[in-house]
Amino acid sequence: MKNQQPHWLSLDKETLRAWQMLQLRRYLSRVVLPFSAHYRELFAERGIRAGGLRRYSSLERIPFSSKADLLKGARDFVLTPEERVLRRRPGTLLAALVRGRETVKEGFEREFRPLMMTSTTGRAAEPTPFVYTAHDIRTLSVAGARVMRICGAQRDMRMLNMFPFAPHLAFWQTHYAGMEFGVFMTSSGGGKALGTEGNLRLIRKLEPDVLIGMPTFVYHVLRAAVDDGMRCPKLCKIVLGGEKAPPGMRRRLRALARELGAEKIDVLPTYGFTEAKMAWTQCACAEPTESSGYHLSPDLGIVEVIDPATGRQVADGEPGEVVWTPLEARGSVVLRYRTGDMVSGGIVYGKCAHCGRNMPRLMGEISRTSEIREMRLEKLKGTLVDFNRLEHVLDDCEEVATWQLEIRKTHDDPLELDELILHVQKADGASDEAVRTILDEHFAAETETHPNLILFHSGEELRRMQGVGALLKEQRVVDHRPRASAPAAERDLSHA
Repeated sequence: MKNQQPHWLSLDKETLRAWQMLQLRRYLSRVVLPFSAHYRELFAERGIRAGGLRRYSSLERIPFSSKADLLKGARDFVLTPEERVLRRRPGTLLAALVRGRETVKEGFEREFRPLMMTSTTGRAAEPTPFVYTAHDIRTLSVAGARVMRICGAQRDMRMLNMFPFAPHLAFWQTHYAGMEFGVFMTSSGGGKALGTEGNLRLIRKLEPDVLIGMPTFVYHVLRAAVDDGMRCPKLCKIVLGGEKAPPGMRRRLRALARELGAEKIDVLPTYGFTEAKMAWTQCACAEPTESSGYHLSPDLGIVEVIDPATGRQVADGEPGEVVWTPLEARGSVVLRYRTGDMVSGGIVYGKCAHCGRNMPRLMGEISRTSEIREMRLEKLKGTLVDFNRLEHVLDDCEEVATWQLEIRKTHDDPLELDELILHVQKADGASDEAVRTILDEHFAAETETHPNLILFHSGEELRRMQGVGALLKEQRVVDHRPRASAPAAERDLSHA
């Protein structure tokens, strides 16, 4: 994991996969099975030998892990080394003779002793903790520096980290990326720490080249900067994470940046999740409407794309669910973790047409299966509504500045039908009736549903409703149905 060009950048797909499987066998034999009672018992129960995992397809022999498994007991997935096993590791005795016992002991502590914890945000379930050792923090730093390079960062740039101060991956990935890459970076803590005005003051003072943060909050701050008459001519990149950044949102951010005086602006989405303990990014494209795919680090983990219904691997370029297996993780470790994230263009190999890097890439849009919710819109049957698609519809609508989708029960009665209420701040110049007609038509075309009610608000009202600056993640979809209706209506379809 050094900074020089990794050898795997020159490997073709089949050679790369064979090398990944070799790394996996070593990782399981040396790190996971000796120190994870959970996986040791699971492999014994299923008759799985690490040495027998030769082909990429043999990954399917390893059972999936899921959010439900972590909720039963996150501690079961933390590696717990035993000193007597570590002493028997090949090379330990020689290292002790050459470098001394204390040095070897310190090395084991760096590898296995938990130092930091992040957690999921707890939107769909209880927050799940994931622990990091010094070894994991080093991996996080290496992955972060790669994100910097793929984004086209330069060391003389100034960057503003607008993620909230919180035990969440997005903030810490950005922090360690800046430290490892060696770039000047200031963190504002998002809206909860400094508020909108505090972030605007920092932008005036710092004159950043790069803004990094959650799409909704960055949009809010840039909108406020435009309204305030600010100029940001040095701004050349906006890097987004922590939530989905669909094409419509990226287009809006580019437009705002141009209003602030930015001549050339790259708006780059990233993708990551707590269980991977790292994130990946797209590189810049000549045409803003194009997508280069999320550039993966194959030496740090194996990414599969599976058919969510059968659990089988799909062919390259086919849509499916993202599954993660680490190759370097210590602390908390999950094998073949089902993310519940669907990628529309699957995984591809070979050189990126935009940056030339020979890296596996996840292509297309990524959406969560947990955002497909069952709603009783008719008396006789439930309807599956894909809120991922509704978000795309709203972000792509030029007549809408910002929005919130609310799910309610008619008269707040658990036995009544569900209602979909759309709260909207209009873009300048649009009439109420024109916006209602456009949104109703777009909803019907994309999802065969119609909002029961469309309500218009000022920007300030919608920001308050979304929790901008008050919550860790702004609320664009809220479910206000009585809890009695929640089990059937809010079930997580990730592993159906």
